[in-house]
Amino acid sequence: MLTITNHTLEKLELLLKTAGYRVRYEKGNFKTGACLLQNSRIVVVNKFANLESRIAAVAELARSLEIDIHLLDEKQAAFLHQLKQTTLQL
Repeated sequence: MLTITNHTLEKLELLLKTAGYRVRYEKGNFKTGACLLQNSRIVVVNKFANLESRIAAVAELARSLEIDIHLLDEKQAAFLHQLKQTTLQL
């Protein structure tokens, strides 16, 4: 289970950045807390969402993306493995 802290959000952002994605916070009419822009490696997160929603949205995207494990260091690879093995219970 992920803790709802800024540190957790930063870990998720760093994981995506290391995998080659850019995380941006924008305003917009989001059905969910985040989206992946078509044919790009940009993740857009609703900047008006609360911390819990941001973490849930970014974690769900990170779970669904095909991330090359070889780009990550050991800690990030373990974090990604943990993320893919668990479901969010917020």
